Amino acid sequence: MNYAGPTHVPARMGLDLNPFRGLRYDPDRVGSLAAVTSPPYDVVVRPDGLLHLESADPHNIVRLILPQDTTPTARNEQAAETLHRWLSEGVLTTDTEPGLYVYEQRDGAMLQRGIIGALRLSEPSDGVVLPHEDVMPHVVADRAALMRATSANLEPLLLTYRSNGSRVGTAAVIERTAQHPPLLSTTTEDGFSHRLWAVTDPDDLAEIRTDLGHHQALIADGHHRWATYLRLRAEHPSPSPWDYGLVLLVDTTRYPLRVRAIHRLLHRLPVAEALAPLTDSFRVRHLDVALPEALEALATAAADGNAFLLAGDGAFHLVDRPSPDLLARTIPGDHPEAWRTLDATVLHATLLEHVWGIPEDSPEHVAYIHDTAATVTKAERDGGTAVLMHPVREEVVRDLARQGVTMPRKSTSFGPKPASGLVLRALAG
Repeated sequence: MNYAGPTHVPARMGLDLNPFRGLRYDPDRVGSLAAVTSPPYDVVVRPDGLLHLESADPHNIVRLILPQDTTPTARNEQAAETLHRWLSEGVLTTDTEPGLYVYEQRDGAMLQRGIIGALRLSEPSDGVVLPHEDVMPHVVADRAALMRATSANLEPLLLTYRSNGSRVGTAAVIERTAQHPPLLSTTTEDGFSHRLWAVTDPDDLAEIRTDLGHHQALIADGHHRWATYLRLRAEHPSPSPWDYGLVLLVDTTRYPLRVRAIHRLLHRLPVAEALAPLTDSFRVRHLDVALPEALEALATAAADGNAFLLAGDGAFHLVDRPSPDLLARTIPGDHPEAWRTLDATVLHATLLEHVWGIPEDSPEHVAYIHDTAATVTKAERDGGTAVLMHPVREEVVRDLARQGVTMPRKSTSFGPKPASGLVLRALAG
C-alpha cells in the first residue's frame, strides 16, 4: 500500500505534510506534458473546454477528473478503468521513492512556488486548515464517488499559509531545490510555464516538516475536494492512506495569490426578467460598452458598496446601491458585518433566494464559471443571465475564516491554480 506518513504521529498543532510516491506521466508515452494537463475540474468550461482538452491528447488528465458517460456510476468506472490501463501501459509511472514536490508556476513577471505533499487531514474545529466557503452536497458526493472508484487523489488542492517572510525552513528548501534541474518542465497554452522538483533528502524533509508544524492554512481552492477527503477518511479505519489528502501549499507572504471572482450563469432567467424586479430596490444602469469597460465600471461601483454586472442580452447592466430595507429583511443578522456586506451574501440571500427565487444548489438553474468572457458568451448563447462579480480581498477571506465564518459557496477564485496532471497520488496498490 502506498501509505503516506509514519504509522504513528503525535498530535500536532500545525500542518503535517508528508512525502509520497507520486504518479507522473512518462513524457515518452504522451504527445507532450502540456497536452495532458488540465485546469482543475471545476474550472473547465463545459462542454467546449472539455472537448478541447479531450482532443488535445488521448491521455489528457481530464479523462480522469471529468470522465464522460451516461450515468455517474459509468463515468466513475470509466475513470478507474482508464487509470488502471494507463498504469499498466506505463503512461503513468510511480516515482521510486517518497518525496515532497516543489512546484513552480511562472507567467511573465509573476512567479509562484509552493510545495506539494500528502497533508494529514484535520477538522475545521482544530484550527489547522481553515475553510472559508460553504460546499454543495451533490458536488462532494460526486467527487467522493470518483475518488472511491479510482483510489487516487487526482489533483492537488491549493492551500495558503503565511510565514514571517524569512528565507528559512520550507522557503529555504524550496529556493535551494529550484536551483537544480527539474523533474519536468512545460508551458501550457495559457502561457504559464510549470516546473516540478522532487524533495527526497531526509534533512530537507525534516526541515519542511518542522517549519510547517507551526503554521495553519487557508483553503484557497478546493473546498469540495477537502470535504471529500474528510468524508472518505471517515469511511476507512485509521491509520490508512485516506488520513491524508494531496495539497499544494503556497506561502502568500512570499508569493501573493491573485484573487478573482467566480461568476454565476442563471440558465433559466433571461436578462429582462432578471432586471424587472430590481428597479424599485437597486440602481440599474445600462452600459453600452465593451466588457473591459463594463468591468471597470463594476470595480468603481463595488468600491462604494454591493454591485453586480448583468449580461446576456448583448449589453451590460450595472446593478448597485441595494435598498437598506431590503437587505435588512433578507440577510441574516447573526453573522459579522464583514459577511453581511459581501457581494456573494447579497447575491445569494437577497437576489437568488428572495428576488429571483432561484435555488443556488441546483445545477439546472445556476452554473459557477471562473472565466468572465465565457460566462457572458454562454449567457448570450443560451438566453440566460450572467451575473458578474467583483473579487473579494484576501484579507477579508482570511479574517472571516479565522472567526469560523464561512462565505457563500464559490465566493472567490484564488490563483494561479495548480495544473492538474503534473503529479497524482495513489491511495492503494
